[in-house]
Amino acid sequence: QVELVESGGGLVQTGASLRLSCAASGGTFSRYSMAWFRQAPGKERDLIAAITSGSSGTYYADAVKGRFAIFRDNVDNMLYLQMNKMEPQDTAVYYCAAKNSGAFYFGAYDFWGQGTQVTVSS
Repeated sequence: QVELVESGGGLVQTGASLRLSCAASGGTFSRYSMAWFRQAPGKERDLIAAITSGSSGTYYADAVKGRFAIFRDNVDNMLYLQMNKMEPQDTAVYYCAAKNSGAFYFGAYDFWGQGTQVTVSS
């Protein structure tokens, strides 16, 4: 199993940028597809971005496409989410997740971090 720890959340203004980080340990990081999910109070946890094990493909939900970018460093076992032009609707707890098999842009993810809070003020 792989342990995932998110960091980088906080309070930002509308239009600002923020970068989230996810540190992975305890598994073969370079073999995992990785993803970022987010969950607002009272709502389902939604997939917002995903990336293949070798960064050959990416997926973005329509709500963040063109504003967010997912990327990874397989040497340092790190996953990142660059968030630009942030909006109040982006306010949520953000989670990183990993899966070892199956399509990277849909289906169940197996391993999860604890989450980091992102709040965007209007």
